[in-house]
Amino acid sequence: MLTPFRALRPPRELAAQIACPPYDVVNRQEAVAFAAGNKHCFFHVSRPEIDLPPDCDEHDAAVYAKGAENLAKFRRNGWLQRDATPRFYLYRQSMGTHTQIGVVGLVRVADYDNARIRKHEHTRPDKEDDRTQHIVALDGNDESVFLTYRADAAIDARVNQAVAAAPDVDFVAEDGVRHTIWSADAATTSALATSFARLPLLYIADGHHRCAAASRAAKLRRGSGRAGDGHEYFLATVIPHNQVRILDYNRVVRDLHGLTSDQFLARLAAAFELTPVHQKQPQQPRQFCLYLDSHWYRMDARPNSVRSDALGSLDVSILQENVLHAVLGIEDVRTDARVQFIGGIRGVAELERLVDSGEFRAAFALYPTQLDQLMAIADGGGIMPPKSTWFEPKLRSGLLLHVFSE
Repeated sequence: MLTPFRALRPPRELAAQIACPPYDVVNRQEAVAFAAGNKHCFFHVSRPEIDLPPDCDEHDAAVYAKGAENLAKFRRNGWLQRDATPRFYLYRQSMGTHTQIGVVGLVRVADYDNARIRKHEHTRPDKEDDRTQHIVALDGNDESVFLTYRADAAIDARVNQAVAAAPDVDFVAEDGVRHTIWSADAATTSALATSFARLPLLYIADGHHRCAAASRAAKLRRGSGRAGDGHEYFLATVIPHNQVRILDYNRVVRDLHGLTSDQFLARLAAAFELTPVHQKQPQQPRQFCLYLDSHWYRMDARPNSVRSDALGSLDVSILQENVLHAVLGIEDVRTDARVQFIGGIRGVAELERLVDSGEFRAAFALYPTQLDQLMAIADGGGIMPPKSTWFEPKLRSGLLLHVFSE
């Protein structure tokens, strides 16, 4: 299920300058600000529109060409260097009291296509198109997919042994998260490959669009007659389920669908018990917090608002079916501009700010989806509502790349 590879990676002294957040957790303006004054910042590769005029569309062919040009520049200048032999890499992240350690390697496109790598979300065609063109232009994967698996004692033992050695890279990013990377020796790589081969399944935690794009890029390469072994794999960081942390993924809405505040609250009362509170975050499943007109309300789901199946019992499903759809008339949250999603890492203060600004009318804070719920739904072939999970800490980009050729 996991294959060693020759990583393209920065030398130790440049790793902290190169590393940046994933492409999809910042907008263009944020990427420009993050990379300001830093020619080594990996956003020049993963968000190359920052080096083009502001009026250039982010999906213009020039953007993908610029990404390839910048990747070549990084390699030419020695800012990214290719390892001589295939191996696995260990990637530890420490955020506050939380630590997670992943094994970084390649997974087969065929395992994704055949559902040995299981998904739990639909993807958007426009985002698939974007990442597919990006992969094809770079002729490789510049960002890792985040996968998880049911923890395995043999893998844990090998990983813990490997990370007792001195690391190759160790730095604390601007957000306070510590990133540490080791390259596995031949014995560790061999043992881990054997252990991962025994795993029946992997699960996508974060990176559905990157997985789908890798599959599409491989098909394009096969169709062009230019496919090679490298195109049949994509880059993954695989972390055991008992180390994965999911944060809340909250919602804000632009209007109340023609209702006054009192009418809106009255409609909600059919499916939820409403209580004015100072509390701003739900404390348990099936409990929500609503911010409206500078006041917070606790919303406890009534039994009639919760379906008995695994998908229907998700908090995101309860909110979608009983509020966003039934009350606010939002049919498809993937395409309706009236709703936006706010990762829990931004905090409830961001929900208050957005509503108080007048840009949004109300905000909903949710209890985090649990990983066992995700895996159960994926095992059953189910698809969770969009933006059901926010994983934190995020994998940094620019530390390990997979290039197809050479």
